[in-house]
Amino acid sequence: MNNHAKEPIGVFDSGLGGLTVVKELIHHLPNERIVYFGDTARVPYGTKSGETIIRYSREIVRALLKFKVKMVVVACNTASSLALDVLKKEFDLPVIGVIEPGARKAVEVTRNKKVGIIATSSTVKSGKYAQKLVELDKQIIVTSQACPLFVPLVEEGWFEHAVTFQVAREYLGVMKKNKIDTLILGCTHYPLLKGVLHNVMGPKVQLVDSAQEVALQVKGLLTKGRLLRTQLKPGQHMFIVSDEPKQFQRLALRFLGGGVKNVRRSNL
Repeated sequence: MNNHAKEPIGVFDSGLGGLTVVKELIHHLPNERIVYFGDTARVPYGTKSGETIIRYSREIVRALLKFKVKMVVVACNTASSLALDVLKKEFDLPVIGVIEPGARKAVEVTRNKKVGIIATSSTVKSGKYAQKLVELDKQIIVTSQACPLFVPLVEEGWFEHAVTFQVAREYLGVMKKNKIDTLILGCTHYPLLKGVLHNVMGPKVQLVDSAQEVALQVKGLLTKGRLLRTQLKPGQHMFIVSDEPKQFQRLALRFLGGGVKNVRRSNL
């Protein structure tokens, strides 16, 4: 076993959404320890420039390195779209994002080569998902749709609310018209709306949850690098936020389905 195996996995997001990735990591890798950084003081990232996102992402990776993390998961679609390549070049440890794993899964499961992507405006604008899909299979036809109202609806806990169904029908109309058979949930908040999305799109459309795919890729990379933590007792996780921890703790319940105790504030 590699000496670094006992070190934690670093995960970061602009706020809360990355907790869907944390939930999948805990499920697939129960022995691992996770240090999560939620940049709650500067959320949302979806409306900021690429330059700003890269600066924020660098600062957070440096903060995570203080905890001797063995790898970094960029659990934010916006930061994955705009900062991932820079982080991979600048830091000497494995850095993975959420876009490639989701795109690979979509290419694997689509039957008619028509894939939809729902995400924040800046993720859609970056074109990274579409680029990756076509890179993997030139025959893929991509339909992208920004869904900015989904994040506040999730944070409000309106998973089954009539308003959420109405908004989803509005956003997904173009997907139905283009007869997609696979839909990538290109924002880490969206897995909490799976019920609504299934209902609106119908049973024949496969939903690709990037969070799940990322957890499987992390497991594969750690296994290959002999970096899996083998202690049998579950890891103690740590949550760091750049703003008031109480609001984060309250909302984290919705994402993880359990209480989050170890939350501290850190100024970057």
